[in-house]
Amino acid sequence: MAFNKISFEESLGKNVVAAERCIGCGTCILVCPYNCLEYREGIPVIVKECKVCGICARACPQNEWSQSEVEKAVFNREKQPSEEFGVYRKLVIARAKDEAVQKVAQDGGAVTALLTFGLKSGIFDGAIASGKSRDKPLYPAPMLATSLSEILEGAGTRYTYSPNILALAEAVKQKKHSLAFVGTPCQIRAVRKLQMAGLKRYTAPIKLSIGLMCSESFTYEGLIEGYIRGKLGINPEEISKMNIKGKMLVTTKSGVKAIPLAEVKPYVRKGCGYCQDFSSELADISAGGLGLDGWTFIIIRTETGEKIFESAEKAGFLETRSPDEKEPAMNLLLKLSSKKRKAPAA
Repeated sequence: MAFNKISFEESLGKNVVAAERCIGCGTCILVCPYNCLEYREGIPVIVKECKVCGICARACPQNEWSQSEVEKAVFNREKQPSEEFGVYRKLVIARAKDEAVQKVAQDGGAVTALLTFGLKSGIFDGAIASGKSRDKPLYPAPMLATSLSEILEGAGTRYTYSPNILALAEAVKQKKHSLAFVGTPCQIRAVRKLQMAGLKRYTAPIKLSIGLMCSESFTYEGLIEGYIRGKLGINPEEISKMNIKGKMLVTTKSGVKAIPLAEVKPYVRKGCGYCQDFSSELADISAGGLGLDGWTFIIIRTETGEKIFESAEKAGFLETRSPDEKEPAMNLLLKLSSKKRKAPAA
């Protein structure tokens, strides 16, 4: 397939990065065949002469995006106006049955249970997700997990951005052929853009995409260093868990500190302001807490997602129940999806 060969500077450098529309996903860095780009402070930076191959512009989810074309590719049809949180096959509320998973889970541990099932059953030979930095507390890092211990170690949510797409490079290096990919809505968009661009080297191994519901993420320097450490005087190394349930909840040994979301709003990453997708509408399976206590709200969107989820349930990795239409989680899903859709288009 022919496509325009345009330099990074003339395409993404000008129209995405300089325009502050970059989401920091790292896709352009992943696909550059000449290693012209590096990831610095959440954005791509050109470090040597661009060879004008045009691949980065072709792969970037913020460049020439067509939601309807991607929906057709994923679901064989476009989303209908009545589908307020995207195309789906089934809604489920789930939680992990394994106590070891529940102990480290953000909410119900359903995503961790799915990854655990996939590795144990041989469906996956690896999972790409957000892990934890060895150097900075609460600092996320892209991770290729190939063991159950690594899956458990990476469980939970870090509210600062992890460019999980970059871990695909390690998966290719290790010749993985069956991956689960876990990421935020923008990262699921990146995976779909890579698929649309025909870059099979990176996408062929991905057998399941799990999208995390996300309103926004924060800069590490602003939220963790500036606000939590600097203003609140809380040592990030003492934080065992962070969650958002109407407020940002920071858990330490001394208790739980509830922070109004308005106070952390100044630290939201600029790229998040262009996102219209709260519930990861292009994933095979979407997952989020939605105010639930100890459970995960699951949106099963594709046949692939349904088969793997049902297999995990039958194998005893998941406990499930059906959501009630009047359940607060449903109302919150609709509310947050509507709010995100009002953002300016990418």
